Amino acid sequence: MKQLLMTGLIGLALLGCSSEKEKPVQTDEPTYTLIFIDKSVSVNVNQAFVNQKYTQEISNLIEANLHTKGDKVEVYFIHDNTSKARALSQSVRSEMDDVSNASPTDREAAQAAFDLSLQREKTMIRQRVLQQLTRQNSSLSNQRTDIWASLPVIAKANESGMLVKVYYLSDMLESMQGTGRRDLHENPPRDDAQAEEWAKADAGKLKQYTIGSPEVTMVLPFEPNASAKVNNPTVTHYWQTLFSELGVSSVEEQ
Repeated sequence: MKQLLMTGLIGLALLGCSSEKEKPVQTDEPTYTLIFIDKSVSVNVNQAFVNQKYTQEISNLIEANLHTKGDKVEVYFIHDNTSKARALSQSVRSEMDDVSNASPTDREAAQAAFDLSLQREKTMIRQRVLQQLTRQNSSLSNQRTDIWASLPVIAKANESGMLVKVYYLSDMLESMQGTGRRDLHENPPRDDAQAEEWAKADAGKLKQYTIGSPEVTMVLPFEPNASAKVNNPTVTHYWQTLFSELGVSSVEEQ
């Protein structure tokens, strides 16, 4: 009897876990997508590997983040004047008709019309973002890389109250001159301990920007066989620590 009771309890527990896992995550919260494309001389998007990786990432994020009216995509260029380098701003206009009192047939028709309209917008926005990806920067601004300047842009997006997702299509080699600035190209951290020390010190200065808790993805332009000298893990560790100190909810490296 005890064995039967125990078996039944285990079965109910497993059923509960299964139901919980299968429960779909649904949200109507608009998404604010920020794409920072590195336009400094250290990143060449004309290289086949880089172009393919960044093109695929743009396609993936457009597909994943645009799903409802009000979803927004902005593109900024990373160079020595990043915060003033907005290159594109697009918002989804497609809207699902009110089908609360509609018949099942009318609901299906409304859903199909919305899906078609949304897909057209996704295609258009993707094309416009890709145009910015291949746009060349031959001005002197390409001599420096100011990634810190992306923070006030993120802070501005945070004021919208939307879910903010940030994508850096960059080698993440901050390279700025001046007192209190970092040049990770010429002077990267020697190890993870120094990377953390620098990041925590810099976070103290950069917390003036209230960026909220965005999701951050760093899409690096390095091939899998790149050496540590090229794809320096201490630089990546610096950014992971800095973003964490600033309150970022998640940091992903690709």
